[in-house]
Amino acid sequence: MNWDRVEGNWKQLKGKVREQWGELTDDDYEQIAGRRDQFVGKLQDRYGYAKDVAERHADAFAQSIGNGLPGVQTGGHAVDGTPDTRGILEKVADAVTGDRVDDKTGKVVR
Repeated sequence: MNWDRVEGNWKQLKGKVREQWGELTDDDYEQIAGRRDQFVGKLQDRYGYAKDVAERHADAFAQSIGNGLPGVQTGGHAVDGTPDTRGILEKVADAVTGDRVDDKTGKVVR
């Protein structure tokens, strides 16, 4: 996930940030507001990371949450081997209902 998407979805993503970096305060989260440069600075301040280390952590975090938003491909394959295009919310709903069909492609998924 790129940082424009992180910034645009910051309210939904703050919980994931809290799980990984519990030393950040509520004020820190407000100041970061999904901006990479602010996030890197706060990681430096709170954890004592060098700038390059903080940047690597920030970018790794952004990559790790790529599947955390609706509409982002979450992996898996249809029975015929084509990619499963369901977003995370569709997968959750399908798990609850037992539906095994990708709504976008109509293919049965594993």
